[in-house]
Amino acid sequence: MILKADGENLAHAAALACELWPHNTQDGLLAELEALSRAEGAVFLAVEDGVPAGFAQCQLRHDYVEGTESSPVGYLEGIYVREEYRGRGLAKALLSACEGWAGEHGCTEFASDCELDNGGSIAFHLGAGFTEANRIVCFTKRLGEEA
Repeated sequence: MILKADGENLAHAAALACELWPHNTQDGLLAELEALSRAEGAVFLAVEDGVPAGFAQCQLRHDYVEGTESSPVGYLEGIYVREEYRGRGLAKALLSACEGWAGEHGCTEFASDCELDNGGSIAFHLGAGFTEANRIVCFTKRLGEEA
């Protein structure tokens, strides 16, 4: 079952988000998900046998999104299904909920991204009908330090 997350369900989504992004705190992610839900975004929760099994978060992006021609663009910010629940179609159902939400908000395009070395995510995206728009390597540099 896919639910639009709010209230207590957002806390479940934040706990799942910590599994996806372990360098964050659950409280910090909960605050981000709450803010996203109040603004131009949505969080969806997959529940299997009464257990939170996965989540997806999406939002509207009004700035340029690689490979798109319209604005706003629905954007998949994160998607995660616990390993023991994979292979049951939950990620596809979560993505479908996000795409439906974006369409309801006037989007004609939907986009996402992942790290270059995340083969599982790349396979998921390609299998879900996405096409690769670009590959980039990002760089940073601290100012005032010798190279």
